[in-house]
Amino acid sequence: MRSSDTASAVLKADHWFAHEVLPLEASLMQFLQHNWRNQSEIADLRQEIYIRVYEAAIKQIPDKARQFVFTTARHLLVDRVRKVRVIPIEAATDFELLDIASAEPGPDHVVLARDELRRMCDALEQLQPRWREAVMLGRIEGLSRREVAQRMGVTEFTAATYLKFGIAALTEILYGAAPGTRSTP
Repeated sequence: MRSSDTASAVLKADHWFAHEVLPLEASLMQFLQHNWRNQSEIADLRQEIYIRVYEAAIKQIPDKARQFVFTTARHLLVDRVRKVRVIPIEAATDFELLDIASAEPGPDHVVLARDELRRMCDALEQLQPRWREAVMLGRIEGLSRREVAQRMGVTEFTAATYLKFGIAALTEILYGAAPGTRSTP
């Protein structure tokens, strides 16, 4: 690329970024705060997203700014999670020499956990769609009743009702009894 072409691309990216990306900052910050546990890293994540978005815009300005920004944010969070899960080679030592018990479950526990997960997934699939959505948002994603209601486009009372009926139906499917009537093993 010639220097005049580069300057033109930078000016276009500057304009696009100021008019299309910066107005999304409040939504982006809300997304990051909801999806990243370490709140002290949120501002750094935002800046890294801005850098990635801006550098891509210099090459070619995306058609849909909002979609591009949030896709970039999701990819960055996934990259960060992957990095956190990687243990540096210096940190890896022979745990048997240190006499530290492994925190990993044994194969029998893994098989039982997978079976339970399969049963739960099958049970969730049997729920009415709105009940399943409420259970997934409220119990699996951990959203508050207000957030569940907003995502589903219903009132908080309706979201709470869907959640109550969904959990009752799951209990019936999994244990064959209504909540509170099942005997403990």
